[in-house]
Amino acid sequence: MAEYEAATEQLERRVYIGLREDNLDPQDVVALACELLDWSHCTEAILEVVERNPAEVPPAEMTALARRILDDVGFEPGFDLAPERLETLRAALRIIARDLPTRGIEGEPEIEVLEDWFPTGAGVRLADGDRLNWGGHILPSTCDDPTMALTSLTIMIQESLLEQTWQVWPVCPRHDLGVHGSERDGEAVWWCAGDGGHVLAPVGELSRALGRRRHK
Repeated sequence: MAEYEAATEQLERRVYIGLREDNLDPQDVVALACELLDWSHCTEAILEVVERNPAEVPPAEMTALARRILDDVGFEPGFDLAPERLETLRAALRIIARDLPTRGIEGEPEIEVLEDWFPTGAGVRLADGDRLNWGGHILPSTCDDPTMALTSLTIMIQESLLEQTWQVWPVCPRHDLGVHGSERDGEAVWWCAGDGGHVLAPVGELSRALGRRRHK
């Protein structure tokens, strides 16, 4: 099984890079399809690639088949193959970092790619060196959408801090309830369940919301 995983992953990566760089080698697609078929993966796209002469398959059609095969096997490029996902996550951290001083956390946190985890994902290292990735880590697949990345990162940070300190954060000053990172109407927000539920603040604007409450 380890031999299968290593060989298949290498071929999947080569096909993905070929697609990404618009330099797909049809022989890589054929090799991947044959490898998958040898291990009893059988989809329409795999069979079509194996049964046809690659020299007779138009480039656009081979590209479409390659994408279908990667989708069929659930291939997800990591941060190394899709660096834009890592940039999306770093942008999300810059937003949630604006809320951390309300928790007494100062300094600039950083995204830390966790190469020793499987699958490889990311956590957060605070300026004081503490790592925040309790209960899991952020997978690259969550970072295609900025709102999903921000929401996932907010939840992970919040749960990590709760596990470390057993202190609820943030707290809605109107209801004295702990609020939660959530996605509402396409936006990452701090959501309070009081009075049927309401947005305390968008993620990144917590200090402004708490400041308004204190001065009322």
